[in-house]
Amino acid sequence: MKKINILLLLIIFSGIISAQNQKPNVLFIAVDDLRPELGCYGHEQIKSPNIDKLAESGLIFNKSYCNIPVCGASRASLLSGLRPNRHRFLDYSCWQDKDVPGVVSLPMHFKNNGYQTISLGKIYHHTKEDGKGSWSETPWSPKGNWQGWQAYVLPESIKQIKPRANGRGINGPSFEWPDVPDNAYPDGMIAEEAIRQLDKFKNSDEPFFLAVGFLKPHLPFNAPKKYWDMYDFDEIKLPENMQKPKNAPDECMHTFGELRNYTDVPDSGPLEKEFMRKLIHGYYACVSYTDTQIGKVLDELERLGLAENTIVILWGDHGWHLGEHNLWCKHCNFEKVLHTPLILKASGKTKNIQTNALVEYVDIYPSLCELAGLPKPFHLQGKSFVPLTENPNQPWKEEVYCRWIRGETVVTQTHTYTEWFDDKTGEVSARMLYDLNNDPEETVNISEEKENKNLVEELSKKLNNHISKRDDLIIP
Repeated sequence: MKKINILLLLIIFSGIISAQNQKPNVLFIAVDDLRPELGCYGHEQIKSPNIDKLAESGLIFNKSYCNIPVCGASRASLLSGLRPNRHRFLDYSCWQDKDVPGVVSLPMHFKNNGYQTISLGKIYHHTKEDGKGSWSETPWSPKGNWQGWQAYVLPESIKQIKPRANGRGINGPSFEWPDVPDNAYPDGMIAEEAIRQLDKFKNSDEPFFLAVGFLKPHLPFNAPKKYWDMYDFDEIKLPENMQKPKNAPDECMHTFGELRNYTDVPDSGPLEKEFMRKLIHGYYACVSYTDTQIGKVLDELERLGLAENTIVILWGDHGWHLGEHNLWCKHCNFEKVLHTPLILKASGKTKNIQTNALVEYVDIYPSLCELAGLPKPFHLQGKSFVPLTENPNQPWKEEVYCRWIRGETVVTQTHTYTEWFDDKTGEVSARMLYDLNNDPEETVNISEEKENKNLVEELSKKLNNHISKRDDLIIP
């Protein structure tokens, strides 16, 4: 009898040790052009029940910021753990492997520590060519209707629509809503492949790092009709602040060339109000479409019994303008394009909590290392936000830093401050300051008001000290 009891204790003890030694999986969900306009961020007009459910099971970051507001550079920075600067990660088409050759990327670090690392959809901007050595298998992309992130299902005659004479319109129409199933578009295919991969991992002894990159709500705003039908066009409203901020420099504006690349958008000048409302309608529909695909993947994770031991992190690569300041797309230094959604769920951590702590995307790499119990590579420039999962209200970063081309921005709990630098002289050519407490939509630049002189000097000093330290770092 004693032998039986001892045997049972050994079995139980062995099981406990095995569970303790079991590495957590990682489900790494990237969403292209997703701004924090979601139900869980207090925007009730958006139907995002699956992302909202994920937020209820973990920690939602209310003040998360990308380090650069364009997809290629934002992803290269996040995946390398290195900040963008004047010499690397400059625009949408940048390459991590060219800008920082030899760096150990986030997925590579997990791969080097015994993980199966899989890339589906859009993780790096150059999906199959960048991040060499990061993945256990060749990165997977949808077939059939896959055409980058365009992915039209319109008839062939409409696909071949000619660009406007002497115009930029080369991408076809900016939206469509055919009555087709979810997998007629890439995001539906990506969800199906993610489910297939999870089914495969169910019986694997190796932990996984599964990166799933959804394409919508990136332009064009193409989604099955049922997602457009979720929203009443008559209730779609234009933003109230559809003008350049008062006293703002010209450097803060742009002509949103990304949108003007579509055949139904004029080459210059203002857009018609009804057309702008249709664009917003399309953006909302695409958010709900991708939310549904995310829900399918999360449901499968639960069904397979993998959820308890899987870290889930969801992030949008940058924010987006939907007419605010009379701007569309990203590519600037306003808060709307720097502010991003970020949600984290991890086993054993407090659920359904929020934090107002300032975090930035270079913090993601060290945070996932800490959650998985992996050492942190020497080159990382962020700070793990794991302590916020236990105490979301503790003192944290005083500021985070973002940049776009010649504009450098510091974001604090109360203000955003940006300086633009002359490439030839290095001198400040323009600046803007916004009070986020009293003017959250950034409608009035207050950088030149006398009462803000000391604050401007303080933030300028912070910004320039940061730039000097950042650019002096000896990283390939």
